[in-house]
Amino acid sequence: MNFLVSNDDGYLSPGVRVLATRLKRLGSVTIVAPDRDRSGASNSLTLSRPLRPRLIEPGVWAVDGTPSDCVHLAIQGLLPEVPDLVVSGINHGANLGDDVLYSGTVAAATEGRSLGLPAIAVSSTAHVPQHLDAAADVVADLVGRLVNHPLPALTLLNVNVPDLPADQLKSMIATRLGRRHPSSGIVRDADPRGREIFWIGAAGEGADAGEGTDFAAVAAGHVSVTPIQFDMTRHGVMDAVSHWLA
Repeated sequence: MNFLVSNDDGYLSPGVRVLATRLKRLGSVTIVAPDRDRSGASNSLTLSRPLRPRLIEPGVWAVDGTPSDCVHLAIQGLLPEVPDLVVSGINHGANLGDDVLYSGTVAAATEGRSLGLPAIAVSSTAHVPQHLDAAADVVADLVGRLVNHPLPALTLLNVNVPDLPADQLKSMIATRLGRRHPSSGIVRDADPRGREIFWIGAAGEGADAGEGTDFAAVAAGHVSVTPIQFDMTRHGVMDAVSHWLA
């Protein structure tokens, strides 16, 4: 089995290296990842300039672009063979609820799925994770399930793993996306020359974080597995919008 591994933390991230090492027990692995941290890049593609992928070492490419760029390049011609599965991660920090709208980790998996491949996005709940091996084992388990029992077309999995030793992780459970409170306000500051600068505020806490959500699952020590689809149409209000337009 041929795996394409990407992320948004960059090709030097411990998470992507641990993941690739674990997947090599199951098949051939190629890393195609950003050359720097591109967290929050979402599904953006670089269209205003050419991309320059660099072969860092056998099986590891660094791209001066976004996570979506990396997966798009890899599948559309950079690699000699189209991979069988795209795995994005292991991200340092959770991607819960509406994080998926901003996450480069999820975007890399989304790009793979949009090009017809099964895909998994996986994140550790810790920004400085201590148990990446346990998260990588979770991915290996999910890969086996996907091989034997493929999911419906156009579905990708967003997986969040509590940063715990393997023997302390509870079961994997299917969840829905929760929702966060709005992020905290911008932080005003000044650079060393006195010019005003702004930092985007931290993500908000869970607003919809009750039973059945990805927030609740990881808080209880479970591995959260959320199936995500591409169609963002709010079908339930189509008639209402038609009447409104009329």
